[in-house]
Amino acid sequence: MAQPLNIISSAFRSIGAFGSGDTIGTAETNDAFYLLNEMLDQWSNDHLLVFSVQEVILELVGGQYIYTIGPGGSVGSSFTGSVSGTVLTVTNLASGAISTGQIISGSGITAGSAITSLGTAFGGNGNNAIGTYNLNLSSPSTGSITITSYQPRPMRINTAFVRVVNSITGTLDYDVDVWPYERYQQIGIKTLPGPWPKIISMLPTEPLASLYFFPNPSQGEMHIFVDTVLNNFSTVNDNIVLPQGYQGAMHWGLAELLMPEYGKLEPTQVQMIQKFAAAGRSLVRRTNMNPQVPATFDDVLLQQIRKDAGWILHGGFA
Repeated sequence: MAQPLNIISSAFRSIGAFGSGDTIGTAETNDAFYLLNEMLDQWSNDHLLVFSVQEVILELVGGQYIYTIGPGGSVGSSFTGSVSGTVLTVTNLASGAISTGQIISGSGITAGSAITSLGTAFGGNGNNAIGTYNLNLSSPSTGSITITSYQPRPMRINTAFVRVVNSITGTLDYDVDVWPYERYQQIGIKTLPGPWPKIISMLPTEPLASLYFFPNPSQGEMHIFVDTVLNNFSTVNDNIVLPQGYQGAMHWGLAELLMPEYGKLEPTQVQMIQKFAAAGRSLVRRTNMNPQVPATFDDVLLQQIRKDAGWILHGGFA
């Protein structure tokens, strides 16, 4: 558990603007707090610096192939439930689907409350949505109330699949290709009907982004994995939980940004801070990097080539 004020204090000490035990003025704290949020905003544009990949779950409506995502958008839900502290309990889902990252609102709920992780519920729609979820902010006990939610606008879509439910096989998941919006525009008949979508595309407008599907689906539950904007801190005293390595990366990254305004350092000290800041970001990127998927080939393509490494010795010929 950390606070932005701890990161700000460490950054100021690292550049020699304040010593250990010194009281940092309000104006200086506010300046550094603004820079810290500005740095997080910049980091959101770097895929490998975003530590939270969220699964957006969207219940498709038959015959609708365009949806909006963001505050007040069509990707969200309405349900009956209660909040006590940082635990959300859902008892009945009226519409939509519930997933992590959604911002919830209702009578007595602290503004900005977001679903951070699953409890006993699995998310989605139907019975899977019933149960408990964990929230980022605490609220007084609300009792049973009507709650609405929306999914924040994502930075980008990484991957997606559609889940189809039927009485014979239960659930089947099919990959959905992610296309740039410019490529999606090349589709001639965008309203062509189909059982479920094979393509998804996002037009990243503000404040709502638009999601487009092809073909025009008649059913399905979409699962979309997205990079989200790193949330700005509300106050310097926010209690935050960060993955390993992020607090150090933020500390040295902020120190690097503060140097031109406050630092009176020798060139070697400047180089040291820049080195630590770059190393912190590199460590985070390596942690968030996924291994490259190995290439695979159908057995039909291999024909008589042996499946072990022995074929290398004879050129692949029997």
